[in-house]
Amino acid sequence: MKAPILRSEILIKVLSLCSHYLWSYVLVFLLLGVGLLLTFRIKGVQFRYLGYALKLAFTRKDNESKGDISQFQALMTALAATIGIGSIAGVATAIVGGGLGAIFWMWVVAIIGMATKYAEAILAVRFRIRDHRGEMCGGPMYYIHRGLRWKWLAKAFSLFGIFSSLVGGNIIQSHSIADALSDFTHISPIWIGVVLTITTGIVLLRGINNIGRVCTLLVPLMAGSYIIGGVTILIIHGTKIFTSLSLIVSEAFNVRATTTGFFGLSMITALQFGVARGISSNEAGLGSGPIAAAAAKTDVPGRQALISMTTVFLSTLVVCTITALVISVTGVLPSPLNGAPLVMEAFRSTIPYGNVVVALGLILFGYSTIIGWAYYGEKCTEYLFGERMIYPFRLIFCLFVLLGTLLSIDIVWPLADSMNGLMTLPNLIALFALSGVVARESQAFITLLRHEKNQNRRISSIVMHHENWGHE
Repeated sequence: MKAPILRSEILIKVLSLCSHYLWSYVLVFLLLGVGLLLTFRIKGVQFRYLGYALKLAFTRKDNESKGDISQFQALMTALAATIGIGSIAGVATAIVGGGLGAIFWMWVVAIIGMATKYAEAILAVRFRIRDHRGEMCGGPMYYIHRGLRWKWLAKAFSLFGIFSSLVGGNIIQSHSIADALSDFTHISPIWIGVVLTITTGIVLLRGINNIGRVCTLLVPLMAGSYIIGGVTILIIHGTKIFTSLSLIVSEAFNVRATTTGFFGLSMITALQFGVARGISSNEAGLGSGPIAAAAAKTDVPGRQALISMTTVFLSTLVVCTITALVISVTGVLPSPLNGAPLVMEAFRSTIPYGNVVVALGLILFGYSTIIGWAYYGEKCTEYLFGERMIYPFRLIFCLFVLLGTLLSIDIVWPLADSMNGLMTLPNLIALFALSGVVARESQAFITLLRHEKNQNRRISSIVMHHENWGHE
């Protein structure tokens, strides 16, 4: 049963135009430029310390340090908001709109974005504060306010952050969940929206600690099941993987992307969709991730920064790549389908009940993203209007879950791209202005890491000496 779709052709055109100019002429250059600057200033940390960062992400605990949730819970909360619908439906819309070449630009954004995400987290922990409830508060609005003293820009980020949480972090997710479930179960999306609204409200009532626990449970489950299903398909179609990778690279620089059946798709279009969907997937530069990073229990900013950096690697370079390759190797293109239904068809065409795997993944991906973004919007609301507006925001946020099931996909994505773009602008300005602080904090952290490494070597040497002495 289909949802009663709310649609306006004029609104669609206005939003699409706004999104086009933001991502084609402004943000693409700012994102890549600021990311490259930060990569240079932190001396390529995302390349040199990726292995150590992944080890930290899944093994380290800092329960005695300042913060509200563990580093792993902060990672899962951030991943809950990043490995979401953007990693499934977002990849499909990028390929349909910009050709397979859009995936190449998603990779580029991810590689550079790891430096951006690292910088965001360093600043978030460096400038975080405690509110009157004893909770940690941090993110772009605080490092803009406390680091640059530009209160107007901090307020602008918070305002756009609220709208972005309601649209990109909420409406897109509930729309995609309802779209997938209604096609699969024939249940009216309105009832799906009602159930989502109620369950979201129950989780949000208990705050960040409950959000962290829910995300710690859902993220490994949803990511593992989806990745296993995707890898299984790629093994079955293993002979086509190299061809698909070649097409992704060639179409990224081709004037016309013809293999997907969409003619006249230029390199600029692939670049536009790749950057827009890339940031929607990994949120590097968007400014949302550092809000979760600021709540983490950590001894130094750099340690949490490395952990935050891994969210980009996992969401885009792993999950998004699997989605893109599955769509390509299964031969479902060209297709009248778009978004989540296209990915469901790709999975269904190869493995039994593949569409069920995607539907379940969408439910868990989308729901955890809703929960993660509710926290981001809440913190932006707290900064802008004070703690008294937290509960009214939670109520409004839950109502937008229901609204998402009623909107057309043609409205949803341009609206989300526009809100994400407006949110990204103040954050990128701040990252550029505070790049010197990032460089100093990063250098101090790298020095600390070297000291710890040398200290561990001395301890190992002493232990080995005593063991040898004991055998003499």
